[in-house]
Amino acid sequence: MSPNVGKAAGGASTQVLLAGVLLAGFLSVPMWADKGVIFLASVALVQIVFALSFNVVFGLSGMVSFGHAAYFASGAYACGLLLREPGVSVFTGLVAGGLAGGALAAVIGLVALRRASGNYFAILTLAFAEMLHILIAKTPWFGREDGLTGIKRPVIAGSMDLAQGDGIFYFTLAVASVLMAGAWVLWHCGFGHRLAAIRQEPDRAAFLGVDVHRARLVAFTLSGVGAGFAGAMYAPLAQLLTPEVAHWSFSALPILFCLLGGTAIFWGPVAGVLVFLGLEHSTRNIIGLSEVVIGSTLLVVVLVFPGGLAGGMLRLRQMWRRQPASSGAVQGGQT
Repeated sequence: MSPNVGKAAGGASTQVLLAGVLLAGFLSVPMWADKGVIFLASVALVQIVFALSFNVVFGLSGMVSFGHAAYFASGAYACGLLLREPGVSVFTGLVAGGLAGGALAAVIGLVALRRASGNYFAILTLAFAEMLHILIAKTPWFGREDGLTGIKRPVIAGSMDLAQGDGIFYFTLAVASVLMAGAWVLWHCGFGHRLAAIRQEPDRAAFLGVDVHRARLVAFTLSGVGAGFAGAMYAPLAQLLTPEVAHWSFSALPILFCLLGGTAIFWGPVAGVLVFLGLEHSTRNIIGLSEVVIGSTLLVVVLVFPGGLAGGMLRLRQMWRRQPASSGAVQGGQT
């Protein structure tokens, strides 16, 4: 199923409704939740941006990256290092994080896309990410294995202290909303349609005049920018960065989110993040139960709904719409 199918399946009113419900749900969290759940909701917003950025490469462009944590980590450390300095705006840190993620993705993309494709490309991205993980773990400037500490939550607009109350949550929600809107525009614009065409028929797209290599490199770079922004959002939220954010296991998270929620529909990774973190949080008290529940859920989704949860909901909706029409036709034939 192509991204255009997902687009056609939900009109503008449905898209606006989904966005409104999601925004209202997150806005309501501080009204009923404790500090732990509010922090989890903030992490979910970061992971949503991370998953949507990855799906530009995975679901939209048809490439597989096993090292996407590298761009998240570069954005996180760029923002974290800046926020340790007095007087640095958090927006400066965000922009620096996005640029760091995009620059690293552009460099890796220039090398990897020319040298490999398919599974070899995926392994090459993993190798670059592990190199960054080792570099962070061995560099005193980044805090080595102990992590980067002293990251501040500054005051913005002269009055909103991110270190007080739920300021960091509302800030994360605002930034995530803007980035999600940007991802939605990319998914549905002309360039997004070209990427979908390249994913389905790269040879035909090239025959029609599309520069396949350039389009993939731009998509990979933009995906790195999004991942860098996600990392920059995470730095003031966590206030502690360890080399684990560049580890290969962290790169596996957006893959799981996309497979669980669905890659062919824009809102699929969002659903994957919410379900994954919800299951993980609800089973956190019993050691080993979280992995069993999440693994079983992913297995069921892959077997029953190959298109993920969003794809399964779309199929059920289409079946429900066709059923009344079919029954009406049968009744008409009987009469």
